[in-house]
Amino acid sequence: MSSYPTRAWVEVDLGALRRNGAAVAARSGSRLLPMVKADAYGLGVGPVVNALRDLNPWGFGIATVTEGEELRALGYDGRVVFFTPVLEEDLERADQANLTPALGSPQTINAWVARTDAPWHLAIDTGMSRAGASWREVYELAALTAQHPPEGVFTHFHSSELDDGSMDAQEERFEAALKRLSFKPKLTHTDNSAALARHENTGRDIVRPGIFLYGVGSGPTASVQPEHVVSLRARVVEIRTIEPGDTVSYDAIFTARRKTTLATVAVGYADGYPRALGNVAQVSIRGKLAPVAGVVTMDMTMIDVTDIACELGDVVTLIGRDGPNLLTVEQVAASGSLSPYEMVTGLRSRIERTYVETQ
Repeated sequence: MSSYPTRAWVEVDLGALRRNGAAVAARSGSRLLPMVKADAYGLGVGPVVNALRDLNPWGFGIATVTEGEELRALGYDGRVVFFTPVLEEDLERADQANLTPALGSPQTINAWVARTDAPWHLAIDTGMSRAGASWREVYELAALTAQHPPEGVFTHFHSSELDDGSMDAQEERFEAALKRLSFKPKLTHTDNSAALARHENTGRDIVRPGIFLYGVGSGPTASVQPEHVVSLRARVVEIRTIEPGDTVSYDAIFTARRKTTLATVAVGYADGYPRALGNVAQVSIRGKLAPVAGVVTMDMTMIDVTDIACELGDVVTLIGRDGPNLLTVEQVAASGSLSPYEMVTGLRSRIERTYVETQ
């Protein structure tokens, strides 16, 4: 590990990322629209897009016009769909960058088609109550969409990771909405990561994998599980021994019950290792598990290595595989009652990214 950074780093397995994408494509039988918003969920949009281009995706999905402009600056000239509702003043930038907006209101649809004949997608809200035209009222767009048909029509599942029947209900609403429109779209898409991993193929033209690509699954009952992609590692920068009764970190929530050896690791919540993991998470060092001792601080985390022989410079794995131990994003997040989405996207930019290609 001596060739790795001296403080902390995020390690991204582009080979696993690509295989996760290939698994989704094989399972769905549809073209991929990988979601690479938020800097590819914090893992680095440039390397991620370059890796996924090998799968010949239909395009890439992002959240903002600025993210689309970044993809263009990286040299990607394929389809880019942005899914956050856009204000009229941003339509010119979107058009200039050759982006495809997701639109749901008559006002923005009219503004877009008045400006350009470039493709756009119609967003239909079937229960998320976040964005798009209501499935109940989509008939109000029938005349407008007949005159200016969108290239695609889509909805977003709100609970596809649950077996509560909501996805079937949303599918029914989506189909009802499609029948209320007076045209047949070239493309429809509904499936996100959990829908792809847990449910039967819905037969849509495009699928929108997100967190699955980055190694986060949809629970133990999912039909397909992703390979691990992201690891967080840091080095031991100090070792000390404390006496019984001594306390550790802010608020002194850890009190030594015995003579305890502590290792200080050069990573903290400013790097994206959340404060909530203090006193509850485990890390791995030299293939052995060690508990986090006390509150995670902004730049440093203390671990109890009393039963582990370690040295300055040793690598600590906070997320990822170390010998026999695999600390998945889901497991680490759950230990702090956090969302795995927050764990991945919260990994801060001040941590260097390193990229590997496993076979």
